[in-house]
Amino acid sequence: MRLHVHIDDALIARVDEIAGPRARSEFVRTAIRAALERHRRWDLIERVAGTVSARPHEWDADPAAWVRLQRRGGSRSDDA
Repeated sequence: MRLHVHIDDALIARVDEIAGPRARSEFVRTAIRAALERHRRWDLIERVAGTVSARPHEWDADPAAWVRLQRRGGSRSDDA
């Protein structure tokens, strides 16, 4: 689809420095994809914000050890 967008000359000059005048469209497509992905991630973050309770967690004492244990598929009681 074609889209007509007004962009100031200084911004186009910066795009041309990076991508060149023949690659403007691809640069804009890539920038839009990146912006949409950032928005998607922030939406996910905002959706789950506050879902972990403030009570003590099994990972509080040693988060790195807890992650290693999770990667092995064990539980803290298996590690004892």
